[in-house]
Amino acid sequence: MPDLALPPPQVISVSELNRIARETLERNLPLLWVAGEISNFKRYDSGHCYFTLKDSQAQVDCVMFRHRAQLQGWAPRDGLQVEVRALPTLYEARGKFQLNVEVMRRAGLGALYEAFERLKAKLEQEGLFDPARKRPLPRFPRAIGVVTSPQAAALRDVLTTLRRRMPGLPVVVYPAPVQGEGAAERLAAAIALAGERRECDVLIICRGGGSIEDLWAFNEEVVARAILACSIPVVSGIGHETDFTIADFVADVRAPTPTGAAELTSPGRQELSKQLTYLAHRLLRNAVRGLESRMQRLDYLSRRLVHPGERIRNQLAELRYRATRLTGAWERMLEDCGWRLREAGLRLAARAPGVAEFHRHCTELARRLREGERRRLEAAAALLARLEAHLKHLNPRSVLERGYSITVDRQGNIVRDAAQLAVGDDLRMTFSKGWAEAEVKRKAP
Repeated sequence: MPDLALPPPQVISVSELNRIARETLERNLPLLWVAGEISNFKRYDSGHCYFTLKDSQAQVDCVMFRHRAQLQGWAPRDGLQVEVRALPTLYEARGKFQLNVEVMRRAGLGALYEAFERLKAKLEQEGLFDPARKRPLPRFPRAIGVVTSPQAAALRDVLTTLRRRMPGLPVVVYPAPVQGEGAAERLAAAIALAGERRECDVLIICRGGGSIEDLWAFNEEVVARAILACSIPVVSGIGHETDFTIADFVADVRAPTPTGAAELTSPGRQELSKQLTYLAHRLLRNAVRGLESRMQRLDYLSRRLVHPGERIRNQLAELRYRATRLTGAWERMLEDCGWRLREAGLRLAARAPGVAEFHRHCTELARRLREGERRRLEAAAALLARLEAHLKHLNPRSVLERGYSITVDRQGNIVRDAAQLAVGDDLRMTFSKGWAEAEVKRKAP
């Protein structure tokens, strides 16, 4: 029977095996979202983060490199439920399956973020975020309105800042809950009430920092529509500087914090006091300078005040002086014109053409031209004669006329040696006049 044994399989190295496994994983498992709990989280000095993502039945190692980790707006830690967008891969050096994490978010916030982005895109397309729609804040408001919870620490920060910057500025508080069920509708109602009453010139919407769930009332469309419809400028001071809500994008001005919103809407007492003092000093200085300038001008005008007769004498002397200058200038101008006329005449005479001399010059040039042409023709004729003599010497007909002949074989080759011939070969001999054919009968060595 023939040998049906299969050939042995190809032997590969461990590194090649791991490389093939990694490529197979990355080719068949694209980027995907994975949910789990963080454990063994470590951030090294290089900025890379290593941790384990686990659930009740399994776990997987994860790595988040520095250029991805530094984009996180919050600090991951053990025990947090998260969702990661990652690429399944294999660490070839150790043959370890792991997830290469690109984005991490807290578990359960994915729907909120998606709703936030959808509403943001919708309102932006409608033009609610257009900078051209934003209204400037009044520099000196007569009253400031605040929409927030009466128990919020943000209200105390705003009132403290307003009391420090401008103690006499009235503040109208429109109470509304800032989180929880129904908070968005009550916030919108408070904003609408402030716009209807017009008790203040600018409206602050504020609350302290918190998670995205805590700030979600300010991400509702009803609040954004209320801010848009409000008849007075709106300043948002919601959360910390890194927190962004839909209300921040729709408001006329966004402040990083509630305290910042109070500072943006109120003039500073100390700055105004310094400015008033400076303006008062400028006003006093300008008044003194104006008086001094007018006193100096009065002295100057008093010096110019002279008797009418003296003024007439001065004017007559001025007229005589100007008449003398006019007469002298006229005489100098006439003399200068005379000199220029004479100079032009001399230059014209010097540049007048000499016709006789020009005719003689042209005649001489014509003679020289004819002489040069004759010599050139004689030289060309002599050269032509020499070349003709050379051609005659090289002409094979001249050799044939002296009794020589040209012998060629059957192929047309010129015969120069008897060794080229064999007895019986046909030859053709060309003479000075005519030609003849011959046959070789005998040859000498």
